[in-house]
Amino acid sequence: MNDTSPEIAEFVRARLLAHSGEERVLMGSRMFDAARAIVLASFPPGLPEIELKGLLCERIYGDEVDVSGFVAHLRSTLKE
Repeated sequence: MNDTSPEIAEFVRARLLAHSGEERVLMGSRMFDAARAIVLASFPPGLPEIELKGLLCERIYGDEVDVSGFVAHLRSTLKE
């Protein structure tokens, strides 16, 4: 669903493109950091690090990432 008028969408796009590439990357990075903090705050405290990272990966990336493979990779790096 898109309830934004084309005029407003173009205005917002122009404003974003007025920023340098570096500024846009920083904006995206800050938005990701904020989303990550919100997701982390929704988890119960005291989770083991691997479980926490697995849940975070699942919540942020969903079906786009093989979460079980990611967790297996994390486990394998700890054993070395």
